[in-house]
Amino acid sequence: MKEIQNKILKQKLITESDYVGQFATDVMCHTHLFQILAGDFVVREGNLPAYLFYLAKGRAKLYVTLANGRIALVDFLSAPCFIGEIEVLDDMHQSRAVQAIEECWCLALPIKQCRAQLLDDALFLRHVCLGLVKKNIRNIVTSTRNQSFPLINRLAAFILLTQNAEVYKEKHTQVAEYLGVTYRHLLYVFAKLGEQGILSRQKEGYLIKNRAALTALAREMEPGGIPRQR
Repeated sequence: MKEIQNKILKQKLITESDYVGQFATDVMCHTHLFQILAGDFVVREGNLPAYLFYLAKGRAKLYVTLANGRIALVDFLSAPCFIGEIEVLDDMHQSRAVQAIEECWCLALPIKQCRAQLLDDALFLRHVCLGLVKKNIRNIVTSTRNQSFPLINRLAAFILLTQNAEVYKEKHTQVAEYLGVTYRHLLYVFAKLGEQGILSRQKEGYLIKNRAALTALAREMEPGGIPRQR
């Protein structure tokens, strides 16, 4: 993660992401700009972040290390949204890891310097509440899909969500747990997508060769879509 001193770029991201509209008070003088490359961490697990981040551009994933040492995917974040808002509300909160899926750009406020101002900002707190509600709904939808749709549809949506530059390279063990399937079943569906010419196994992961077909599979889960037989 690298702080970028570029006023023109910062103003462009502020405008495009409606950053100012998230607050009732003036936060511009305290706002920093950070660039996070794909694979780098926005927040490291267990470390209280020094900043409240506002993801202005990019996608990231949130995960946690369980008591048995296994790493579990929890959620996926897409711009625009806050990262670290829970730590603003509760400085005793155990931080989860947030890692960039692709290049991310974050506007950031130093928490120690701005916490009191943020906690008195009713508009900011409203946006935080709405964001947490959306995350909860998203998790409910994911859980419902895991019970209601074939793995090939869910995996297609997951690949589209986590790919970067048409390359998918998530760890099979974590993905199998997130999607609620066995490792063997997951590999079987990957092989099937390969046979259909949708994916191609590469050294660095899987190359998406037919995005349209992958998108069509994912859209079968949308309202009005025609689900296939299991």
